[in-house]
Amino acid sequence: MTNVGFIGLGVMGSRMARRLVEAGFNVTVYNRTPEKAVPLVNLGARQAATVAELAGGAEVICTCLSMPDDVINVYTGEGGILDAARPGAVCLDFTTVGPKTSRLVAEWARQRGVSYLDAPVSGGPEGAEQGTLTMMVGGDQAAWERVRPLLSVLGKTVEYLGESGAGSAAKILNQYLVAVHSVAAAEAMAAGVAYGLDAGKLYRLLKESYGDSRMLRRHMEQFVLPRQFAPGGAVKYVHKDVRLANAFMNEIGINRCLGAEAEETFAAAMDAGLADLDMSAVIQLFERRVGVTVKETE
Repeated sequence: MTNVGFIGLGVMGSRMARRLVEAGFNVTVYNRTPEKAVPLVNLGARQAATVAELAGGAEVICTCLSMPDDVINVYTGEGGILDAARPGAVCLDFTTVGPKTSRLVAEWARQRGVSYLDAPVSGGPEGAEQGTLTMMVGGDQAAWERVRPLLSVLGKTVEYLGESGAGSAAKILNQYLVAVHSVAAAEAMAAGVAYGLDAGKLYRLLKESYGDSRMLRRHMEQFVLPRQFAPGGAVKYVHKDVRLANAFMNEIGINRCLGAEAEETFAAAMDAGLADLDMSAVIQLFERRVGVTVKETE
């Protein structure tokens, strides 16, 4: 039975850790807010008091954090993972960060005799709960082979993409599309309702037309039309992701990109007090501008 450590028990991490517990892995968990570990402890997980305690006893160390700086601090700070991990351990970072961060941490890990894989995920809380996430993996191929059975518990589509940073690059490109499609869907729906079109009818037509997208369907069906904006993926995190994606685009040489407008829009949404709502709440910016509410009327 593999000893797995899991750090970061937020919306995604708690669900992923639960699947590992239920699959029979020997799981130790850590979260800055200890109370978040209680449901997992009740299922059979062990709770570590510190990051170092968790890292020192794990063969595989999973992290699911919020921001790139969190990854740097948890891995390389005093008492962090790389101070305590045993040589030969494999680190799996599910956090969405830029390729540069992933490559940097991977090199520090290599110097300590530890493998680090960037393995960001897509699929939201429902995918984490059902084990149907899409997982994009970069790093040492031998380490990847070792952890494939664990990843298969968490994801339906698990793809090894190459050297360190490759998984993170793929994920931020995915998030680039998420952000751009979210803004486009919000603009289109708000404009249609401002013109006088029925929101429900317009949405049903769009989802059967070439303008359809997964983000249009997700946002309209789960959040906008029912006017329920409790987050799956919060506005502030999409802003962080598209900012990383735009920096990547600039590095590649695509300097004038649609993502720049999306980044500005999500920044405006945060300034408008929407930071902690679901990403679909970005539509509220456009609703306010044109004086409408996009909701189901039939």
